[in-house]
Amino acid sequence: MDYKIIVDSCCDLTEEQRKEMGVISVPLNMVLGDEVFVDDDSLDLPDYMEKMHKYKGRIGSACPTPEMYRQAFVDAKKSFAVTLSNNLSGSYSSAVMGKRAAEDDGAETHVFDSKSASAGEVLIVFKIRKLLAEGMARLKIIQTVENFIREMKTYFVLDNIDNLLKNGRLNRIKGSIIQVLNIKPIMGSDGDGNIALYSKARGQNQIIETMADTIKKSGRETKGQDMVIAHCNNQSLAEKLSNVIKSRYNFANILIVRTRGISSMYANIGGVIMAF
Repeated sequence: MDYKIIVDSCCDLTEEQRKEMGVISVPLNMVLGDEVFVDDDSLDLPDYMEKMHKYKGRIGSACPTPEMYRQAFVDAKKSFAVTLSNNLSGSYSSAVMGKRAAEDDGAETHVFDSKSASAGEVLIVFKIRKLLAEGMARLKIIQTVENFIREMKTYFVLDNIDNLLKNGRLNRIKGSIIQVLNIKPIMGSDGDGNIALYSKARGQNQIIETMADTIKKSGRETKGQDMVIAHCNNQSLAEKLSNVIKSRYNFANILIVRTRGISSMYANIGGVIMAF
């Protein structure tokens, strides 16, 4: 029986990619006051982004319920799940609760805490699919992917950090300094799924150079590895970054994807995320 992969909607695969790889997306919600937007394929993302930029209050989100995950696991029968970092969202906890309930109904699944988001979740999905294609046994896949997550690096640059500040995802003092100095922060996972500030840049060329340099500084092996670059309405920067990385490193593949709803909410217009 084929395994399905269950993800939350912060995994920025297109509908076509999900269908091709047998990936099922469980949506988060974005909340603007009394208005709730479901992050599924029916979401009018430009409309949501326009309303989000006009909204002056706190912008929120809600993770999928355990029942939503339970149903996805039961429908899949056998699956692996990949969620947002447990330190950034309740999605992982909901998935674990859904897994326990689904196992009572005979489903078999394992939930991976990506310790990342967006591009990081996409990268993990590709890793699982590759191992399944190789015929690797379930327990070996779990061990291999958990090790992969521990070694994976995720970095991002934002043109606007307002939503991270409003939602407590970024230290307010650091955020205030960034805004006052008009610099673009290079941030990423601290290895445990929290957001850390790694560097800063001004201007597109410096952003590209700094992001590319961060790969070498990370110490992560790149030869033969895959990279995913996600962007929020910034295809130009994503492609320029990809080209510079290709000229310096030996990644086997670099995939560029657009952010979906929840990733767009936090990345905001212009944000770029890379995972490898």
